[in-house]
Amino acid sequence: MKILTALFALATISACHPVDPLSAKNDPKTRWWYIGFTEPAHMTVWVETSAVEDINGRIFHSVASGAAARSDHEDGTENARGWVGIGGAGMPVLGADLPKRIFVRWQSTVERKTYAGWIDISESTREMMRNSTAQRCHETPQFTANLSAALNLGLAPGGIIQVWVCDDCFRAHKVDRGQVGIEPLGPDQGKYNGFYGKIKDSSQRYIERFGIPYGSW
Repeated sequence: MKILTALFALATISACHPVDPLSAKNDPKTRWWYIGFTEPAHMTVWVETSAVEDINGRIFHSVASGAAARSDHEDGTENARGWVGIGGAGMPVLGADLPKRIFVRWQSTVERKTYAGWIDISESTREMMRNSTAQRCHETPQFTANLSAALNLGLAPGGIIQVWVCDDCFRAHKVDRGQVGIEPLGPDQGKYNGFYGKIKDSSQRYIERFGIPYGSW
């Protein structure tokens, strides 16, 4: 009888504590966070390599490379100024905890320059990454939470790196920002005779009309 009474009391207490509609406790999650790259309109970049040092001091090499997300539509305006949007989630950083700093080496095709360097990731950025998967968006609680934290690096002429993080409602926020230097060995660490890819016709037209908007990123 005492056991039944105790079970009834526990059931009564549980009934008095409604389930949090924003809880993501039982929502699916991926094991790793993701990294992606974005370029300003017409300012083509090619990511040669990237690396991550996580908060445990471990370094992960060659985590992502290749083309960055872009929007190159020609509308007669200076649409390369500033950041219009960011790309997708990109690649998972397998085995890594949240980032302490990130290394990127990339070619700025329109400048015929290669940049390389580390950018520090702040604790406030890591906290936003944690929170992005911790609960469902308050605007759409009927949908499951983010599957994974995502960090996106905007790469711009002049060696500018703008870091973006998505919140629990899938909105991108500007967070950390830095500037890195020129890679002295040039593209591909001096391989292929310093070859850069062809500047796209749309980029060439844009630059001839408006120039490269340094200082806008």
